[in-house]
Amino acid sequence: MSGANDPAPVPSPSAMRRALARARDGKALDVTEAEVLLHARGEDLEALLEHAGRVRDAGLEAAGRPGVITYSRKVFIPLTRLCRDRCHYCTFATVPGRLESPFLSPDEVLEIARQGAAMGCKEALFTLGDRPEDRWKQAAEWLDAHGYDDTLSYVRAMAIMVLEETGMLPHLNPGVLTWADLQRLKPVAPSMGMMLETTSTRLFTEKGQAHYGSPDKDPEVRLRVLEDAGRSSVPFTTGILLGIGENVTERAESIFAMRGVSRRYGGVQEVIVQNFRAKPATAMMHRPDAEREEMAAAIAVTRLVMGPSAHVQAPPNLLGAEHGGVDEYELMLRAGIDDWGGVSPLTPDHVNPERPWPQIDDLAERTAAHGFTLRERLTVYPEYVKAGEPWLDPRVAGHVAALADPETGLAREGAPVVGRPWQEPEAVPVSSGRTDLHTGIDTEGRTGDRRGDFDAVYGDWDELRPKVDRQGAAPRRFAPDIAAALRSAESDPAGLSDDEALALLHADGPELEALAGLADRVRRDAVGDDVTYVVTRNINFTNVCYTGCRFCAFAQRRTDADAYTLSLEQVADRAEEAWKAGATEVCMQGGIHPDLPGTAYFDIASAVRERVPDMHVHAFSPMEVVNGAARTDLPVREWLSRAKEAGLGSVPGTAAEILDDEVRWILTKGKLPAREWIEVITTAHDLGIPTTSTMMYGHVDSPRHWVGHIKLLRSLQERSVERNGRRGFTEFVLLPFVHTNAPLYLAGLARTGPTVRENRAVHALARLLLHGHIDNIQCSWVKLAEDTCRQLLAGGVNDVGGTLMEETISRMAGSAQGSFKTISDIRALVEPTGRPVRQRTTTYGTVSQERRRVAEASDGVAPSVRRPSLPLV
Repeated sequence: MSGANDPAPVPSPSAMRRALARARDGKALDVTEAEVLLHARGEDLEALLEHAGRVRDAGLEAAGRPGVITYSRKVFIPLTRLCRDRCHYCTFATVPGRLESPFLSPDEVLEIARQGAAMGCKEALFTLGDRPEDRWKQAAEWLDAHGYDDTLSYVRAMAIMVLEETGMLPHLNPGVLTWADLQRLKPVAPSMGMMLETTSTRLFTEKGQAHYGSPDKDPEVRLRVLEDAGRSSVPFTTGILLGIGENVTERAESIFAMRGVSRRYGGVQEVIVQNFRAKPATAMMHRPDAEREEMAAAIAVTRLVMGPSAHVQAPPNLLGAEHGGVDEYELMLRAGIDDWGGVSPLTPDHVNPERPWPQIDDLAERTAAHGFTLRERLTVYPEYVKAGEPWLDPRVAGHVAALADPETGLAREGAPVVGRPWQEPEAVPVSSGRTDLHTGIDTEGRTGDRRGDFDAVYGDWDELRPKVDRQGAAPRRFAPDIAAALRSAESDPAGLSDDEALALLHADGPELEALAGLADRVRRDAVGDDVTYVVTRNINFTNVCYTGCRFCAFAQRRTDADAYTLSLEQVADRAEEAWKAGATEVCMQGGIHPDLPGTAYFDIASAVRERVPDMHVHAFSPMEVVNGAARTDLPVREWLSRAKEAGLGSVPGTAAEILDDEVRWILTKGKLPAREWIEVITTAHDLGIPTTSTMMYGHVDSPRHWVGHIKLLRSLQERSVERNGRRGFTEFVLLPFVHTNAPLYLAGLARTGPTVRENRAVHALARLLLHGHIDNIQCSWVKLAEDTCRQLLAGGVNDVGGTLMEETISRMAGSAQGSFKTISDIRALVEPTGRPVRQRTTTYGTVSQERRRVAEASDGVAPSVRRPSLPLV
């Protein structure tokens, strides 16, 4: 085979027959069987093509498009040909000396787009090298001179310009992207893409291979981009490149890697099977091109592995109409493609400039000659057009709708391609939906146990099951290890090793009592005997969210019966009610509502400050901070600075869950990675904005994750002290998983939360590991029975949180502990411990006498919450 560096042995005839029989019968193939089928030639290849074509036809029939092969009418915008990589087959990337300018100018971009729009093109394909400013000073200087922080900032600006000036839909191919990059770019493009090319690490690490010396061609990095795109609900194009030195085993593994990502998240909108074409003046100029039978077999196997609903594409300009007596168009159609990709009537294929695009009329004729109908699609595939949220950002949804046939999701014939404003004037949040949920949750309850898109919004549950570590959560008790760890903790509580900490988490019986007693003594030395609480009100300003957190029962679609959004006036009203009840703080968090502009968070903070100037605003989780920064295209530091100016006083350290992506990507489809959470928190600390810290545990995690999480928080506190001369975290809040209505539990993947023993052990361990770093350890009364809270107070805890007034998130998950506690309730909770109770501020300061007096008069809870108003009859 042309592509094989180390050719795998040709499979036996019996192995080929078995693999073909499984393909014929519609049975799922494994990697070994796919590898066998990639060798199919002659009659075996004919049989393989027949099976793959049948699968493709079934998918088109099910989609309501029988016999339809699609393409996208596009223009190619080579924004820059500079690149930091050195791929040995590429002629697109070049050096600054061969270019008039490092980047196309806005005028040049607009000229291409306008000509394309005039010719009916609907896709603007932005192709460029990976982060050229990291390698070429000319690129960095050009960006700086034109006011752009980096290449992606320029990509974003040009995408907006094309949307507004021409109405064409950007498809972005800027190379490797981080999770945060995807958040920045999603609002300006309906789709994005990056070829996986291959999962062969060998081609990346071995000198002389195709990807050697190209940092962005690390297969692990590229797979992470596909994962992050899926988590971010970005319709994403990817594919494999045949014949660059990969062997057949690696080729099969690459196909299965794409299938895995597609199944987990549903975001792989198409898979391109592209054949290598040798180019002059490259290191691989003498390598033979991929053979057409090799290409046909790869397409057919890709179709069988990806399944009938997948979109499989072969670029028509890399084929020959008649080559060696074989019609390659027919061959690829028989192999199972359902799309020809982007075809331009205007611009060349700048990546393969020696291969001109076919004329669209000629492509239609060739497609029809083989029994199919050619139809134009948009850059984003019909399934995503028709689904809308969460795949299409509201800022581009109108642009897509203007060009789409609402019935099919394909391009609408005769649709005018004209510019539209990229973003309507940013409106303030408007009241909608079940805005009384904060009180109704305690009376009528939730409407159903799950949201309406349960089977889609969280990804594929079956793909997640193998990732859940059920053994790691099982207690393992080794008494001598526990006794030794207790002795170590007596002398140096925060100096426990990982093994010692893990031993203590498995303590039970007398050892558990000894651990709790030690933690209680450490607590007394650190903060005294006072049990503190804050008079606060939670204000969850919306529960509309499509992030896909699999543990969250609070988030709703905008059309669900329990969905709601508060107006700014309602937020301010609730803050004022809280102030009149003696509150010193409001804690404000909400879902990631697709319509919410990034500046809405500033408006929310300002609304509270204007209505109640002395109220402390504790608001916006790191996920909300990243969302706001992405939607405003501001760096996190600048966004936080503006939020602080608007009235933000501190940030809740929620959205942490477990700060280990191994667990996070089971818990959530689209929430921010651990590194982004850390960036937000450390930036807040650097700006003098205090934060809390949290850990949600007892779901699909294990004790080793708890130890790692707590020690990471400790290191972040040490960093803040060293860098800023002050602590950043005010407290550590442990949040036991509430399972009842959690999607992860309903799908059978999570356990029923931590046991009482685990709760006692982890709270005590937190006190020890954080000694001298984070003084305040809080238990969450909304998630724990009162008797358990008292046990925790005897085992290292010194704070019980707040009165809350409206706790909806845990109640939606199924917590039975109510949505508020009065001051009297808190005193009753603590009284059996014999310890004094003290009201505190957000930062654990002393509350003014006036605030204490008002709080005592209302018992710390607004009357409208304690006694919901009844309608007049």
